[in-house]
Amino acid sequence: MSAWLLSLEGTEAGHRLALILALLAAFLHAVFGALQKGRHDPWLSRGAIDASYGLMAAPLAFFVVPWPEPHMWWIFACAFVIHVAYKLLQAQAYTKGAYTVVYPVVRGTGPLFAVIGAHFIFGEVFTLTQWLGIAVLLAGIFGLAAYNLMFLQASRDTLKTALALAVVTGLFVALYTTYDAYGIRSTADPFTFLAWFFMIDGLVMPVIALLRWRSMTERPEVGPLLRRGVLGGIIAFGSFGSVMMATRLDKVGEAAVLRETSTVFAALIGWIVLKETVGPRRVVLMALIALGAVIVEMGG
Repeated sequence: MSAWLLSLEGTEAGHRLALILALLAAFLHAVFGALQKGRHDPWLSRGAIDASYGLMAAPLAFFVVPWPEPHMWWIFACAFVIHVAYKLLQAQAYTKGAYTVVYPVVRGTGPLFAVIGAHFIFGEVFTLTQWLGIAVLLAGIFGLAAYNLMFLQASRDTLKTALALAVVTGLFVALYTTYDAYGIRSTADPFTFLAWFFMIDGLVMPVIALLRWRSMTERPEVGPLLRRGVLGGIIAFGSFGSVMMATRLDKVGEAAVLRETSTVFAALIGWIVLKETVGPRRVVLMALIALGAVIVEMGG
């Protein structure tokens, strides 16, 4: 499979596959975010998820994929630090604010800086039409966040803190998107990067979650938490793995922008699953996000 995927790099077929992978990542990432924000403490959910995908990736890393080249160890070390910082910020933001407020800001800040980073790191250039699409998409995302800020009643005392944390988290989204694209392009076999990344990335949050669980006076049952972790781990492979592979096959900036249609899926999940309010204005804003993504793709 690796040889087949690598043969698609820079081709029209590779571009189409990257588009499909980025949109798949968008949907799965929204599901992943909802799992972390759902019924359990976000720190515990993230710890269970990370432990699951780390354990699932370990046999693949050690026994299935080719061994990483020597220069990859420094790349894995830096990726580890970036992702730990991102997850700590994201969990704190979810602790302070509602999912439908935090998620759009995180995902809206990320693609703008990812596109800029892709220009300087990979030499990618967007057309004027694509920049228009980015503007439309970001208008929808930040409009959604502003609407939530004005009208949401829950967690209003910590909402501004949550928004500030969400912006910083978004910057780390851009950082890990561009850095992971660099990492997956630095090894001969992309599955080597994916397997080792997931195994290494699953080391820290389970420890933090265990310490947090032990300090709780009313500890949640372990069984449901572990089931959520296994489900989240599988989704993480599909979500993060898809977008990383998309950045290997095609433009990093386009993959980063298309993935942020996850905000639309997130709002639908917040409405249907988490029972958060969705009105006609938010539907219009979600339509803007989708329209912006279409303009970016058509304007390429």
